Amino acid sequence: MRRTQLRLEDWAFRVSDRLRRFSIEAILTGGACVSLYSSNAYPSYDLDFVLRGHPEPGRIRKAMESLGFRLDSGRFIHPETEYFVEILPPPPSVGEDPIRETSVRRRGGLRLEMLTPTDCVKDRLAAFYHWQDRPSLAQAVLVARMRSVDMREIGRWSRAEGMAEPFKAFQRARRESRPAGAPKRALRRKS
Repeated sequence: MRRTQLRLEDWAFRVSDRLRRFSIEAILTGGACVSLYSSNAYPSYDLDFVLRGHPEPGRIRKAMESLGFRLDSGRFIHPETEYFVEILPPPPSVGEDPIRETSVRRRGGLRLEMLTPTDCVKDRLAAFYHWQDRPSLAQAVLVARMRSVDMREIGRWSRAEGMAEPFKAFQRARRESRPAGAPKRALRRKS
């Protein structure tokens, strides 16, 4: 079968819309959020959706099959794309913190709910903190550099996770990732 030219974002909107039509509420997380927040500077081939509730058994499979996906080894694959979809169990959280706010993208009548940039950074840092996953650290830095994030909140969350020292490594990596020629922030002196 021939591959479509749809991008990751196109598939994210399609899957989100189809889940919603089947009364399934889910939030896009993981590498797909990094890809969308970085304008594809980080390419991802998986779309991870975390459920907000517990849909009836079989409903997720019916929704995904209605889009042409089939379940294979715990993830949904489609013959027309290299992207695959994983539907993760609730609750949506980053570490021990529940997801309270999300970002919403709209396109026409479609709606895509996803992690905020701050929670996206926390999500990637969780992989770095708990599994020493260096690519996840690089992804966290990429999003923090390209989007407005709440560094205080990321610091608070990191300390609550018992990761104050690894958070310092993230801060260093973020500072060091400044593009060549970018001005440093001027420090203001109190008069």
